[in-house]
Amino acid sequence: MSMQPYEIIRRPVITEKGLGVKETQLTAVFEVAREATKTQIKEAVQRAFNVKVAEVRTAIYHGKTRRRGRSEGQRPDWKKAYVKLAPGEKMMEYAENL
Repeated sequence: MSMQPYEIIRRPVITEKGLGVKETQLTAVFEVAREATKTQIKEAVQRAFNVKVAEVRTAIYHGKTRRRGRSEGQRPDWKKAYVKLAPGEKMMEYAENL
């Protein structure tokens, strides 16, 4: 399955934990396509941001059940990827003015 880089990388995860990992461990956090593999994520980040990736860790989050009045719904499941850059690489900037 061949996907474009921005079909695999949905958006950066900009949370307190995500920004802390970015600063201390040279690791970027992205929401990615649920069916994407670690190899596809690695190649997509390398092509999109022109950096070398050392390691990719992933986690699947199950959608929460939410209620609005009497009706109940389910948020979709999603996948998070922790992308560690190779030593000497410059971290891409996606959360500057927060």
